[in-house]
Amino acid sequence: HITPEKFYVEACDDGADDVLAIDRVSTEVTLTVKKDVPPSAVTRPIFGILGTIRLVAGTYLIVITKRKKVGEIFGHAIWKATDFDILSYKKTMLHLTDIQLQDNKVFLSMLNHVLSVDGFYFSTTYDLTHTLQRLANTSPEFQEMSLLER
Repeated sequence: HITPEKFYVEACDDGADDVLAIDRVSTEVTLTVKKDVPPSAVTRPIFGILGTIRLVAGTYLIVITKRKKVGEIFGHAIWKATDFDILSYKKTMLHLTDIQLQDNKVFLSMLNHVLSVDGFYFSTTYDLTHTLQRLANTSPEFQEMSLLER
């Protein structure tokens, strides 16, 4: 969900009420609930957040807008990110000079080129950041940690 003040990322899990709120001015990230999302927010589906990047015009949020299932590991779906959106935290570019606007446009073009190259894979339930061999040799405590904690 997008409002002029915040980005809201809603979990799609059944029964999940948590919403990640990203302030577009302070860049503060907080956890809130679905009822806090304004009804006026523009809503569209995404499949994940790739990250943020700071360019000349300010900070941008990079989200995955399309995905393709490429396989499974032990019943866990593995996805290939096939399309992205780069969302500006800033509502306007009026604060930039013509040279800064041109530089920002070049950097966005470079970023779009990098994102168009194959090789961005993810899983929402399986740890792709460690090899199967390493995962087999980890402690039970490590196995019980969430993917974020790992």
